[in-house]
Amino acid sequence: MQPEGCCPVEKKTVLVVDDEFKIRVLLRDFLEKEGFQVVEAEDGKQALHIFQSRSKVDLVLLDVMLPGYDGWTVCREIRKRSDAPVIMLTARGEEFDEVHGFEIGADDYVVKPVKLTALIARIHALFRRIEKHREEKKRLVAGDLEIDDASHVVTVDNKEIVLSPKEYALLYILVERKGRVVSREELMNQVWGYEYYGGLRTVDTHINRLRMKLGNKGNAITTIRGYGYRFEG
Repeated sequence: MQPEGCCPVEKKTVLVVDDEFKIRVLLRDFLEKEGFQVVEAEDGKQALHIFQSRSKVDLVLLDVMLPGYDGWTVCREIRKRSDAPVIMLTARGEEFDEVHGFEIGADDYVVKPVKLTALIARIHALFRRIEKHREEKKRLVAGDLEIDDASHVVTVDNKEIVLSPKEYALLYILVERKGRVVSREELMNQVWGYEYYGGLRTVDTHINRLRMKLGNKGNAITTIRGYGYRFEG
């Protein structure tokens, strides 16, 4: 029971996208028991409609193999308008699929059959990292690049750049340590956490995508071969 005079905590909303009814029900029931609000979509077109029509979706669990628009397409469309975290779900575990998912803006990648306790741990860890960055509420400036951590907005020459949570976290760390080299291992631990078992190529993939989004400003992120990256802007 909520204590008298205390404001209720707003539930985070998870959009579950999967064409298999049994999987949606399994995920919905588990997530609701964990305190999340759940909305469902059975195909890519319905997922995009729900995402665009709702005022808030905090996280997307997105199956890769969907009728109509596949998961890759849905993820790309979401990234055009939002930095809401996306976890890809797939029955395939090939490295190409994982790298491709990160390249188009996914934040994590889970192979089916999904281990529910491991999935919920990943979700909570992802939300914790996002909240930790937002709580610091700093403003960083590097030439014409500005990062307003209070509003989680990145601008280059006064133009807003939409980044995924992972891309934002990588940029923030590099700009905060401007002029210093940050190893790929440290970036992996800071952004993905010690519980993440993906390879270091994940860092490289996100850095490449970040450079592309920053345009000419992306050249300020220098590769230190065999070690990591440095922001020189």
